[in-house]
Amino acid sequence: MGLMKKTLKIATFNINGIRTRLPALLAWLEREAPDVVCLQELKTIDSGFPIEEIHAAGYGAIWHGQKSWNGVAILAHGTDPIEARRGLPGADDDTQSRYLEAAVEGVLVACLYLPNGNPQPGPKFDYKLAWFERLIRHAQGLYDSGHPVVLAGDYNVIPTDEDIYNTRSWLKDALLQPESRDCYRRLLAQGWTDALRARHPDERIYTFWDYFRQHWQTNSGLRIDHLLLSADLAPKLRDAGVDRWVRGEPHASDHAPTWVVLDTARKTAGKKGK
Repeated sequence: MGLMKKTLKIATFNINGIRTRLPALLAWLEREAPDVVCLQELKTIDSGFPIEEIHAAGYGAIWHGQKSWNGVAILAHGTDPIEARRGLPGADDDTQSRYLEAAVEGVLVACLYLPNGNPQPGPKFDYKLAWFERLIRHAQGLYDSGHPVVLAGDYNVIPTDEDIYNTRSWLKDALLQPESRDCYRRLLAQGWTDALRARHPDERIYTFWDYFRQHWQTNSGLRIDHLLLSADLAPKLRDAGVDRWVRGEPHASDHAPTWVVLDTARKTAGKKGK
């Protein structure tokens, strides 16, 4: 048996308007060359998705748009993602475009944009928690399936105080509430590995810096974009990080791309001699 060396780089990026930030997206794709990309906050209807430009960059894509708000997409380099699910199960009346699943290179990739939940308390926070409960239920089934799965996206939750520059001005924010954090802990308790934290257990790493009060310039950030790995993928984690440079570009999204590199080497049959 021989060994075919291969890695798979999977990234998640809240683009905050794909039409507005298309040049930034294309520049990042060219420089960093991720194999799979989960995008959130497309902020465009399906017909407004720039598929021609994405194709020209070498990527196939599936997407689930929504006018002015939300919207998610999965991009795959050199191939078309095979759609497995559109929308999170459990609420047929939910019209918000926040969830996609696709098979790419033998991995089931889930792209999610969890509700922000502000202001809280109130109906938006109730919707956030209800959506989170649906995610937890669905994720349990994915985990129990035994398939290699990555849950990637903007979770809109700050897991711990180590994932924020300072809690003081965020104490009333939905991202920091005990209920939000408890949902995230319960999700992880199913067995998922928080890849960025597993790779950098003691570092202050942020994925989001808002546009106010010089938060980017002072590195006053939050870690709210997460990639969770199923049991069989966790041992294959080779690296994880944040492409901070993207946040420093002109007219940038308030998020930076966050990524993992997985070892997907497969054993192949060697040639037999005569």
